[in-house]
Amino acid sequence: MTTIIDGKRLAARVREQAAIDVSELVEHGVHPHLAVVLVGDDQASATYVRSKLKDCEECGIASQDYKLPSATSQDDLMNLVEHLNADPVVTGILVQMPLPAHLDAEKVIAAISPDKDVDGFHPESLGCLVRGLPGLRPCTPAGIMAMLDEYGIELSGKNAVIVGRSSIVGKPMAFMLLERDATISVAHSRTRDIADVCRTADVLVVACGIPKMVQGDWLKPGAVVIDVGMDRDENGKLCGDVDFDSAARVAGAITPVPGGVGPMTRAMLMSNIVQAARLQLGRAL
Repeated sequence: MTTIIDGKRLAARVREQAAIDVSELVEHGVHPHLAVVLVGDDQASATYVRSKLKDCEECGIASQDYKLPSATSQDDLMNLVEHLNADPVVTGILVQMPLPAHLDAEKVIAAISPDKDVDGFHPESLGCLVRGLPGLRPCTPAGIMAMLDEYGIELSGKNAVIVGRSSIVGKPMAFMLLERDATISVAHSRTRDIADVCRTADVLVVACGIPKMVQGDWLKPGAVVIDVGMDRDENGKLCGDVDFDSAARVAGAITPVPGGVGPMTRAMLMSNIVQAARLQLGRAL
């Protein structure tokens, strides 16, 4: 019987713990506060921002959103980030991606103070991950690790394959699994015989952005399948990068779309906001 990994249920518990942690910080005079910057009028991005602000409210985290027009210049955006870096009230900064094409996202990410980098995208944050040092971790891979732990999935000595090599999911996911003594392969658009590579996986994480690319016959029987995708199929229905119906007949455990990785990504942001506030408290002591 295939186990359906319930990210929604676990995410609720993560938010509950974040709310407890926020209350304890407030008792010590520390008030977690998230600043969210949205540039342009992309409706999907606006929806994500509203969801994040709602989560903040649920957890007792103060928040403020900065809505900037699509024509915002690089200098104006960088100046806002520097202002938020310097603001002692703000403990976390999130610049919603993607940015309009004329803006350099990498420069913006690098400009955010590492202590306030609640997305975990800053080069210093990623460097701490690579070096095995404490720091803020990207929310999606961190959420995946929490799900694997929740379901008692042993990683030491297992073969783990990640499909996708982005700096947001694929690369940090590889290092997090490596920290737990898994043997890692990262597959991507230039990988030959990608289905055969996937069949070697005891744990398969798919983050390629191609609807239903991974089929059930790509899987080792009993494999754990983590689907990061958030796509639309030919009928406009929400789906993942894995063909759930065929994969669920082969996998030992699998995340659904929706209800799997997505809720955990949002929940881990709340956890990162708490951690960032603690980091800054430690710097102040």
